[in-house]
Amino acid sequence: MEKIRSLVKETLDKLRPYLQADGGDIELVDITDDLVVKVKLTGACHDCPFRMQTLKGGVEQALVKDIPEISGVVAV
Repeated sequence: MEKIRSLVKETLDKLRPYLQADGGDIELVDITDDLVVKVKLTGACHDCPFRMQTLKGGVEQALVKDIPEISGVVAV
């Protein structure tokens, strides 16, 4: 699980500059046993009306592309 956590953090670090450019950020909260990544969108991303598109169309796609074992991404 530590290898997956490390890979998730690397992918989130690649995405972070794009979120920060819009005044937001992302934090890794947890990875469940069934490999669902729990993240927290912060800053401008927290209450942005497009946060679900960012989460599913950006973050989840990037994570699944880099780490096919990931079964999904949810915001907490």
